[in-house]
Amino acid sequence: MSAKGLFLSISLIHISKRIFRIWSICILIIFMHLLPFDAIGQGNLLVTPRRVVFEGNKKSVDLNLANIGQDTATYAISMVQIRMNEDGSFETITEPDPGQHFADKNIRFYPRSVTLPPNEAQVVKVQLLRAKELKPGEYRSHFYFRSIPKVVALGEEEAAEIDTTSISVRLVPIFGITIPAIIRVGPSNTEVTLSDLSLEKHEDAGPTLSLKFNRIGNFSVYGDLAVDYVSPNGTVTRVGIANGIAVYTPNAIRYFQFDLKNAAGVDYGSGKLIVSFSSSSDVEPEKFAEAELMLE
Repeated sequence: MSAKGLFLSISLIHISKRIFRIWSICILIIFMHLLPFDAIGQGNLLVTPRRVVFEGNKKSVDLNLANIGQDTATYAISMVQIRMNEDGSFETITEPDPGQHFADKNIRFYPRSVTLPPNEAQVVKVQLLRAKELKPGEYRSHFYFRSIPKVVALGEEEAAEIDTTSISVRLVPIFGITIPAIIRVGPSNTEVTLSDLSLEKHEDAGPTLSLKFNRIGNFSVYGDLAVDYVSPNGTVTRVGIANGIAVYTPNAIRYFQFDLKNAAGVDYGSGKLIVSFSSSSDVEPEKFAEAELMLE
């Protein structure tokens, strides 16, 4: 083969690899948009999956990070400890609550930071360490993806008139995403029930449903909430969906409320509501709990 022909072949290989790389990134970003239940986003960063769970024989997980913005962005990756309150809010902590166990000492991940050009993606490798040393139970920490602000070099900022009689403060927003990393050792004996259902009606909008999750056992629960309205004649209408609801250990309860929609044929003054809590799966979701609220 001539030198010219060899150069052309190498060039075609590089072009093919580049096309494949671009195509793979496009597929990943499209996949994230089509499957919002398994991807979480903040700012211009998309992360999938939204949970890292080690159970059974699983020893490694790939986290996919994608930049859907128009500028190059850098993200630092670390692990933090979080407490879930009974209202579903979170607090960063340094010491575990009674019955809570951290997972960070048994998890390794790399890289620790990523720089992503627009519409680029990268995989973060996550590995389970020393699993045989862990006693039965659940261990949880959270990955924290923190946006690192772009530093503008001196002299590159646009010149502006200086008011020497006032103080200027520049605020730079820093975006962050946290996702749980969970290690489960041993069989589950976890159960969850729904209670304390109530409905608050509004004049110009759909009503607000309030309820309480009751969790017992050794593992956290995570799933989707669905609300169906059943009319007095038996017609069923889906009036509410809330995806990705968790009750983390060691919490025994979580209070939750969300708005239901007004729909044709729905009268919240009669009939009943059926509220179900199921695993997040389109194939064969497992129903964790169900409760009814009679309307009057």
